[in-house]
Amino acid sequence: MSFKTGQNYHGFKLVDARRVAEINSEAKLFVHEQSGARLLYLGNDDDNKVFSISFRTPPADSTGVPHIVEHSVLCGSRKFPIKEPFVELVKGSLNTFLNAMTFPDKTMYPVASRNEKDFRNLMDVYLDAVFYPLMLETPEILMQEGWHYELPDKAAELTYKGVVYNEMKGVFSSPDAILEHQIYAALFPDTTYGVESGGDPEYIPDLTQEQFIAFHQKYYHPANSYIFLYGDLDLDDNLKFLNEAYLKDFEAKKIDSAIPLQKPFAKTVVKVADYPVSPEESKKDKTFITLNIAAGKATEPEGYLGLMMLEHILLETPAAPLRKALLDAGLGKEVFGSYSKSILQPTMTFGVSGANPEQVTAFQETVQSTLAKLANEGLDPKLVESSVNIFEFHLREANYGNRPKGLVYNMKCLDSWLYDQDPLIHLAYEASLDKIKREAKNGYFEQLIKSCLLENSHQALVALQPNGEIGARQAAELKEKLAAYKEGLSEAEIKQLIHQTKVLKERQETPDAPEKLELIPLLELKDINKEVEELVTEKRTEQDVTVLLHPMFTNKIAYVNLYFSTGAVAEVELPYLFLLADILGKVDTGKYPYADLVKEVNIHTGGFNYDVLAYPGVADYESYAPMFRVKAKALVGKLPEMFGLIGDITGDSLFTDAGRLKELIREIKAVWDTAIFRRGQQVVASRLLSYVSPVAKFNENGQLTYYKFIAALEEDLDSNIQEIGRTLAAVAKTVFNRDNLLAGITCESEDYKNFAQSFPVLTGKLGTKPYKPAKHYFDIQARNEGLMTSGKVQYVAKGANFRRLGYNYHGSMKVLETILRYDYLWNRIRVQGGAYGAFAQFDRSGNVVFGSYRDPNLEETIKVYDETARYLNNFTAENISKREMTKYIIGTISSMDTPLTPQMKGERADTAYIRNISQADLQQERDEILATKQQDIKELAALVDDVMKANYLCVMGGEQKIKASQALFGELVTVID
Repeated sequence: MSFKTGQNYHGFKLVDARRVAEINSEAKLFVHEQSGARLLYLGNDDDNKVFSISFRTPPADSTGVPHIVEHSVLCGSRKFPIKEPFVELVKGSLNTFLNAMTFPDKTMYPVASRNEKDFRNLMDVYLDAVFYPLMLETPEILMQEGWHYELPDKAAELTYKGVVYNEMKGVFSSPDAILEHQIYAALFPDTTYGVESGGDPEYIPDLTQEQFIAFHQKYYHPANSYIFLYGDLDLDDNLKFLNEAYLKDFEAKKIDSAIPLQKPFAKTVVKVADYPVSPEESKKDKTFITLNIAAGKATEPEGYLGLMMLEHILLETPAAPLRKALLDAGLGKEVFGSYSKSILQPTMTFGVSGANPEQVTAFQETVQSTLAKLANEGLDPKLVESSVNIFEFHLREANYGNRPKGLVYNMKCLDSWLYDQDPLIHLAYEASLDKIKREAKNGYFEQLIKSCLLENSHQALVALQPNGEIGARQAAELKEKLAAYKEGLSEAEIKQLIHQTKVLKERQETPDAPEKLELIPLLELKDINKEVEELVTEKRTEQDVTVLLHPMFTNKIAYVNLYFSTGAVAEVELPYLFLLADILGKVDTGKYPYADLVKEVNIHTGGFNYDVLAYPGVADYESYAPMFRVKAKALVGKLPEMFGLIGDITGDSLFTDAGRLKELIREIKAVWDTAIFRRGQQVVASRLLSYVSPVAKFNENGQLTYYKFIAALEEDLDSNIQEIGRTLAAVAKTVFNRDNLLAGITCESEDYKNFAQSFPVLTGKLGTKPYKPAKHYFDIQARNEGLMTSGKVQYVAKGANFRRLGYNYHGSMKVLETILRYDYLWNRIRVQGGAYGAFAQFDRSGNVVFGSYRDPNLEETIKVYDETARYLNNFTAENISKREMTKYIIGTISSMDTPLTPQMKGERADTAYIRNISQADLQQERDEILATKQQDIKELAALVDDVMKANYLCVMGGEQKIKASQALFGELVTVID
């Protein structure tokens, strides 16, 4: 069907239509004349269809009302009056993406699916949720999702509880989140960006039911909406559905959601704030210092792209001049920065961590003087070329991993559309890119430094310093505040709070009526592809090395994975493998100084990554294949240069520059100091499984053990640095050996010859001396650690190895994961317990872990895990309908069938080869999933019960909370000294 500009289609007037060659799409921009809704369609042949509806939602305070509304609209609606339609969709749809996101000035509700029927179902549930939510008439929804007073009985301590409240307590346990909040508050004191849209736990309890409802009624109207459709779909049919099912019932109205510009400052604002650390923790080298500049506008496409590139030039590589200047001046251990572009006034941040409060002035002076020098004397032309090249490579590659392309394009559109500008300016990047490439040699970036950074007074110098008293003080103040509030209540008011707590608990524990659950549309098992997608692997040999070719269309990009066995590395040296992965490409080689090396990599390739991981065996659950992996990508014509550079890095890196090694180790430690809070879920799961599994024990060397290793190295760098360098060189020599190598290549069949011809450039630089395998003695013991931090929430893990307990893997365990994550654990730990989330994972090697994250509880969560078997024993055909089982199976298949990029397909095929998992094994697992019955799930109760009785657990969380449950633990560990 052809569409003509100016014509009306089901109430939608087509106002603009054009081709966006950069993303191979036809764009059509509509306005729904009756309701005022805007709609953009990007049409192409992508079968991973995307729909979203977004609203401009600027908050006036830090109560988190946009965030709480985002959670709450998905808790039942007019057509779907059940407690958790979102969860029902996750359990029973073939979605490839399903979520909702709160930003500083907008709220997005995106869905994606490759199945036409499923796509329409998802649209329907989401549209009904945003326009007709039950939250408007059900106070318990705000209480559950936002906050409420919890008082189970008169003698109990009064507390705050709520999903968002605890989520944001977890967020604000991390110093980088506190820093970001302080930066925005300093730069934008008079606009919506100065408050916390996600909610500050201190202010979330100020939100009233009336304010909550008023926010929705003001902003959740089609006239304030931005509807997005993407992919290979019937546009006319979707426009008809949108109009007839929803938009025809609304009249356009003026909604004041405009975002004003912050007036620039006359001079730089200075702000110093505190973040909590443990009282015993050292305060030395723990300060963050940042200079932040409101630079450019999101609605200026060339500046938007140019400033992103400039930030990369200045900070993001070992050759970056501002990074080098700050490190050379001894200002902090880690240099970081960003160009935050998804707000009306984007911000450029230059920062250091691992600094001290007295360095604030020196930091500011170093940044300003370095920028002035670069603007006046010029940037290194090769550095500029390398940064522009890597940006262009990634723009054209459009590789967004698990995220649907349509979602990424949608977010780029909103960076201008939300501010009443052309939604396509950031997708149609060619003109801006051409101009930047053309003018880069003539001072383009130097002029950007002058106009946007040096001659711009809208700046904030923000420092964040550690405080060992603030955490305990805040906890005591909150306790006193709640106690005083309770003390001031009348007998009747206390009874009312107890009643309110009881009513909420009863609502949470009461299942939805089956007839209401059936209102949620559900696919049938016949809608599911019964065959597992084939992993295509052609086994070749080049230079006596096994090569796995995965032929497929890659748009002339070669994705190469090099797997070097680390089996010959001694147990005591395993942490050095992870250190090697962190510093490769950042030290000199025999051919290149490190600053020149990174320029060569970015000019000729799409970048390299290094990691260490052990692949678990399947036949023998105690066996594993430990690998050092080099991931690389380049245009096929650049493979000789790519392999030459990899050969230099793996075969000829120099670990003799003591100053450089010290700099890198200090930087790694500083990164981990803040990242440990974000990685809580990974840390406890990895640590727990290290008690029961050799492969997990190996991989845990890259988690908390690695952090402790780096911290110990940093303590005595001056006396140990030569030995560190020698050990790294010895480990590299052992690992980067042709005899250890397995290669994977994903490209088009016709391009394999380029790989075969170029591969000797690498293999010629690798050692050939065989090394004897090292013996690793990993003890199996229940250490049951309590990992203590200054955080305000817990990460609680419990598990074991079920094969060690005498059980075998079965595909029904994947269905059990879905049931536990989105039913039992969701209801008990998130809905009733107030945690942000919980999960259970079972893998072929026998490892099973139950975990919670951003959890206010500890012992209560362990009790929930321990009671899982009781829940499963009731999992019978009488209690669980066939429809429910179908839902669980579809949800399980959905999580397995997420569309993969060519790079991801190649990696998945490599993994199957390394683990000796055949296509038949994968098909058997899928068959078992599709055939799962209620009885199969019930029969897993014994396995889960034995896992829990084995009593392996690990918790990371607040020091007071862990010490209060000290009897549970074999050992208490202070995470950050």
